[in-house]
Amino acid sequence: MKLLKKLSEACGIPGREDAIRKIVSSELKGKVTSMKTDPMGNIIAFKRGSGKGTRKRVMLAGHMDEIGFVVQSIDDKGFIRIHPLGGFDPKTLITKRVMVHGTKSIVGVIGSKPPHIMKPEERGKVPEISQLFVDVGLPGKKVRKTVSVGDQVTLDVAFSPVGDYVTGKAMDDRIGVYIMIEVMKKLRGHKVDVYGVGTVQEEVGIRGAMTSTFDVAPDIGIALDVTLACDIPGANSDPITKLGEGCAIKILDSASISNPKLVKKFVQIAKKNKIKHQMEILPRGGTDAGAMQRGHGAAAAITISIPCRYVHSVVEMISMKDVQAAVNLIVKFIQTAHEGSYEL
Repeated sequence: MKLLKKLSEACGIPGREDAIRKIVSSELKGKVTSMKTDPMGNIIAFKRGSGKGTRKRVMLAGHMDEIGFVVQSIDDKGFIRIHPLGGFDPKTLITKRVMVHGTKSIVGVIGSKPPHIMKPEERGKVPEISQLFVDVGLPGKKVRKTVSVGDQVTLDVAFSPVGDYVTGKAMDDRIGVYIMIEVMKKLRGHKVDVYGVGTVQEEVGIRGAMTSTFDVAPDIGIALDVTLACDIPGANSDPITKLGEGCAIKILDSASISNPKLVKKFVQIAKKNKIKHQMEILPRGGTDAGAMQRGHGAAAAITISIPCRYVHSVVEMISMKDVQAAVNLIVKFIQTAHEGSYEL
């Protein structure tokens, strides 16, 4: 739990994933065969398999970036306009605290026009992000001494247990990074070569996964990400997934169709080892699996998902039981990857 807290509370929007990469490097140092960072910023940890001859390559990808903002402009009164990186639901942002990461980090509040002075036609409408601003409580001259256009702005949210679950910012996709780290630590006696990759810039177009796939050239690609848990009041009749019902084996989303043989194999392993799981079809959204399918050699790809409530909001909620199920399932898959037919 300490590692997940550290990952969740660290800050890293697309293209600024340095803090998360540092955590990954620290956690895996001495526990893998080798580790490197490519020019784009992906961190690639390699753990050699014990198989002889040409070994299959399995790539685990969890993206390090979180949705956030960059500073777009600063007016004379010190109010900061922001440009989003990744998709936000604007109604979750108003009056939330953020950190503006300039030469030093300063606290701000996302502000908007008060409802008391709105025109009748404005009431009931959700403001667009372009209408929001960050108030750091300082005049323009003081703000500009610390903050520049292009500096990152992230949500200021503490990681915290809530009932049977845990909440925090950036569960999408620090939970995927967490799973990758835990799997790489636990692997023993596997025949295949395994590459644990912390990818960059997923939230703006699965960019890091594409470049790292060309580097790794995997036979099998496993994306680690969150998915929608619509098991809440007012959601549609299809919950997609439910918290606490196990990790999700993805069938398809709008960016990829999972390799059917991989889907079948993961289900078989889950049932044989009594690992709680659920099947996922996600109507909209995608993961790094889409890039791995299109990258070097067109890997057989699949996503193992963690059900998450309130995705792309200021606080996301997951079950650690689902996370542990994912770790156990992926470890079992890799440890048995030399058994039987894996011709995909």
